[in-house]
Amino acid sequence: MADEVTLRLELEQQQDYQFSIRFDEPGLAPLLTDEPPPLGAGAGPNPSLLLLAAISNCLAASLLFALRKFRNEPGRLRASVTATRERNPEGRWRIPRAEVTLHLPEAAGHYLNLDRILAQFEEFCVVTQSVREGIEVTTRVEDRNGLRLKVREAP
Repeated sequence: MADEVTLRLELEQQQDYQFSIRFDEPGLAPLLTDEPPPLGAGAGPNPSLLLLAAISNCLAASLLFALRKFRNEPGRLRASVTATRERNPEGRWRIPRAEVTLHLPEAAGHYLNLDRILAQFEEFCVVTQSVREGIEVTTRVEDRNGLRLKVREAP
């Protein structure tokens, strides 16, 4: 497909549950992640927090894009997200839902075409729409020699 864009990053364990994420984008500094105690030291955000950050960041950026598309120049947008970690029937932790609140910096009457903006901005959000639709994930485990020990194909 001509419109495909490949995204890449690499993780490397630093110690215990701390991982350095290196992005395949020029100029982006690595990001340190960690699990909270008792597993890790809490030296960085954990994957659950990164997921929630990605969802809310994408929605805020999509709202900004839609506002500007209709010639609005808003002040600084804010977003807050709340989610509850719950155990599934098998006893595994999951995040079954998230609630994102986007805060516009001005009163509603300040914006041009706000009804149209609100009707469509979520459709621009790659992350949130991908999560909503369910991302197919293929998992491979290889040893240091490249021998594949496990492959779980996306459905």
